[in-house]
Amino acid sequence: MRSYTIPFSLAGLLLIAACGENKSSTGSGNGASVMSADSLKKHIAILASDEYQGRKPFTEGETKTINYLKEQFSLAGLEPGNGESYFQEVPMVNITTAAAPSMQVQSSKGNFTLKGFDDYVIWTDKTDSSIALNKSDLVFAGYGVVAPEYNWNDYAGLDVKGKVVLVLVNDPGYNSGDSTLFKGKTMTYYGRWTYKFEEAARQGAKGCLIVHNTQAASYPFSVVQNNWNGSRLRLDNRGKSEQLCDVIGWVSGLAANKLLGAAGYDSSLLAKADVRGFTGTPLNVQLSTTMQVKSVYNKSNNVIGKITGSKRPDEYIIYTAHWDHLGIGKPDEKGDSIYNGAFDNASATAGLIELARAFKSLPEKPERTIVFLSVTAEEQGLWGSAWYAQNPVYPAARTIANINMDGLSPFESTKDIIVVGQGQSELEDYLKEAAEKAGRYIAFENHPEAGYYYRSDHFNFAKVGIPALYTERGSDVVGKGKEYGEKIHEEYTKNHYHRPSDEFDAATWTMAGGLDDLKLLFEVGRRIALGDKIPSWKEGSEFKAKR
Repeated sequence: MRSYTIPFSLAGLLLIAACGENKSSTGSGNGASVMSADSLKKHIAILASDEYQGRKPFTEGETKTINYLKEQFSLAGLEPGNGESYFQEVPMVNITTAAAPSMQVQSSKGNFTLKGFDDYVIWTDKTDSSIALNKSDLVFAGYGVVAPEYNWNDYAGLDVKGKVVLVLVNDPGYNSGDSTLFKGKTMTYYGRWTYKFEEAARQGAKGCLIVHNTQAASYPFSVVQNNWNGSRLRLDNRGKSEQLCDVIGWVSGLAANKLLGAAGYDSSLLAKADVRGFTGTPLNVQLSTTMQVKSVYNKSNNVIGKITGSKRPDEYIIYTAHWDHLGIGKPDEKGDSIYNGAFDNASATAGLIELARAFKSLPEKPERTIVFLSVTAEEQGLWGSAWYAQNPVYPAARTIANINMDGLSPFESTKDIIVVGQGQSELEDYLKEAAEKAGRYIAFENHPEAGYYYRSDHFNFAKVGIPALYTERGSDVVGKGKEYGEKIHEEYTKNHYHRPSDEFDAATWTMAGGLDDLKLLFEVGRRIALGDKIPSWKEGSEFKAKR
């Protein structure tokens, strides 16, 4: 994809065009027809331009982004969503780490050194100025999972207090091929790297290192390497009791084999973790390294607009999309250091603006309140939506649905739209009916082992019991088929995901597929806004009890 940078003068013209377009569409009564591919492209081109510096929180890129969203929400006719403000402050801390370039490994079979960035990537969620592993014992803890409902405890009988645990990514059912273990190939939250770190901390571990595997993680080690000696955001939890490991991160598969070899094992030890009854084991290996830490406290912002319901104003439907990306970071092979995040997630942020225009164009106001929420810091750990879920502007008990967007298709129309998290809520059925009316069909994620239902902002709404729908672009491209569409997906993940090359390309981005999907999500929301029925979780969903 070629670079596409928008000069300031062009940005101004696009803003003027958007203003005129919004004015003419408001009250037109066209609903979904108000949304257009051209309008989507205008917003994406601006949000993903170099001028916005990759939209990282706490930067000039954030200031430009949230002000742009505020302006567009206002132009679309939305009311401020947080009292008299379009903003909800999210207190956060920016943690910048400077890890030593190597890690010393000691064992009875000899000593050696692992190289930072190449062999492992580490960071910390703690704000201490200096952190060290000093001959810290390494313990293999399988998948690092404690799941009573699955009768599984990788930490049973293990003493990991003050030690470093080595764990596998994903769930036991993934590698074993045993569909009776957890959900088989379909990842549960226990398979996510965030859970691994959380559980290790609960067990009292000093550190947690995850063995990287491209298929099990669903992304290459190069994505992990983007975190090397960078800065990461998390919520400002000063004054709250929180368990954290000192050191967290990943090791490459080759580095893991070196560590196992130093302990007198080989990769067959990893396979034993797939069998019920597995017992973790100390490796009699010690790790040493250091890390310098700089912490800066600040506040980022969620952006919120709303349309107050005409009959049930105290019942809420929330559309979400995260506005942030990775900012300026490690240059790629072409020397580009701006992580523009055009697909991820300027595209869906633009979609949020279009949805606002569509709902405002209805001749009659929605009966329920529609909220348009663009959240911060998704890329850093879903923090903006986590803060909203913990500090909701609108009560969770009165929020009846969340519809989340994280990447709209830039290319051709597809026959299908993909539901992430099959069988979770009745919103899936609403989408199916809308798709069939449009001559399309719903499909389900090709790689449930990737755990995408736990990897975007809807997850924080689900955790507090709000039925949440999350979709992906389809792969059954009209006139070209599924194989062609799947190749496009694979090419993006391999070459552009979380890389500077995720840029808007005016020559190839038709946004036809994204517009089609956006219309379906509009219809789902409109059905809820105008109907008497409230969508619920389905039987078997792990979130049903929360409701």
